[in-house]
Amino acid sequence: MALNAKSRTALYASVGRRFIQYDADVEDAALTERGAVTLPANVQYVWPHASGNYLFVVSSDGGPDARGANHWASALRVDAASGVLQPHGKPVPLRSRPIHITTDIPAAHALISYNDPSGVTVHRINRDGTFGDEVPQVALDCGIYAHQARVAPSNGTAILVTRGNDAADGKPENPGALKLFGYADGRLTNKASIAPGGGYGYGPRHLDFHPVQPWVFVPLERQNRLQVHRFSNDVLDPEPLFTAGTLADARNDCTAQKAGTVHVHPNGRFVYVANRARATRDFEGRRVFAGGENNIAVYALDPRTGEPTLIQHADTLGIAPRTFALDPGGRMLVAANHIPLAVRDGATVSTVPASLAVFRVGGDGRLGYVRKYDVDVGRESMFWMGMMQLQGA
Repeated sequence: MALNAKSRTALYASVGRRFIQYDADVEDAALTERGAVTLPANVQYVWPHASGNYLFVVSSDGGPDARGANHWASALRVDAASGVLQPHGKPVPLRSRPIHITTDIPAAHALISYNDPSGVTVHRINRDGTFGDEVPQVALDCGIYAHQARVAPSNGTAILVTRGNDAADGKPENPGALKLFGYADGRLTNKASIAPGGGYGYGPRHLDFHPVQPWVFVPLERQNRLQVHRFSNDVLDPEPLFTAGTLADARNDCTAQKAGTVHVHPNGRFVYVANRARATRDFEGRRVFAGGENNIAVYALDPRTGEPTLIQHADTLGIAPRTFALDPGGRMLVAANHIPLAVRDGATVSTVPASLAVFRVGGDGRLGYVRKYDVDVGRESMFWMGMMQLQGA
């Protein structure tokens, strides 16, 4: 749907089981809370149907350090004019905690990723937008700690991003990898595994495709790097074309500092990567923020080669921007600082709340901070946030 002056954008953000809708005023870079629906368990990730008429949500009572017992995939109908959400069909039970959901290009199937045990399942999407049956698969090489699956624009290849794990608590490092699968009508077949150095010292988290050029952008969570790969004719070159750091201060390059998700600007000229820090230390009997970077790294891309040049770090004025999103026209970016945390300033300690930080996107790709909206998450967290254009606008 072509963007125009009357286009309306909805922003959705999760707090535990609550899935909250905001009206997003792109011109004024402002948000207005409208309402919420409740999911069967805590929201993990969300993906829109290609039509814009439905949202697909995976939820779980598990988390990064707990498998949980109840896991679901749900469809929500999106009102085309208002963005108001309604449950659509019955939630489908899943086998373990889902960490990500996406669809193939025509939205005929949903691909759901699981971190523990690492895996991916494919589910048919019925013509009415409800979930159908799971598609049986051959034995798949799903690596360690899958974090995201994406289907290539050709609809003929799927890539599963497997992060691995740092060595910790006496356990050795688990290697990371990019797992490539052939994809046809919901069925995956093993194709290739990209794991430099055997995957040790390699921890990819997410990826994004350039809208027109044969480039894939992969942030390495555990190494605080952004890599650019050539992806042509459904073949991903194993060696990156370019590698760039994500941090403003190299002294923050440590296991407590994590690169996050990545989004390519709709015009293909810029790339954005989240930097996250949330580690704590003791201060007079309280756990307070230990320091680090919580910002959005902004890169300008060479239009001929895809080389990224780091041009800005935009502070999100909060803790751990786990997710962020651009509006469909690329004029506004919102970062979701997903947890509240005590922060020390000299002898004073105050709590920085979870929040939605709103930025305008300049013609040069740089972010101009406008305002933030504090979000009371209680004992929960704001685990996911995204934006979409309403089809009735």
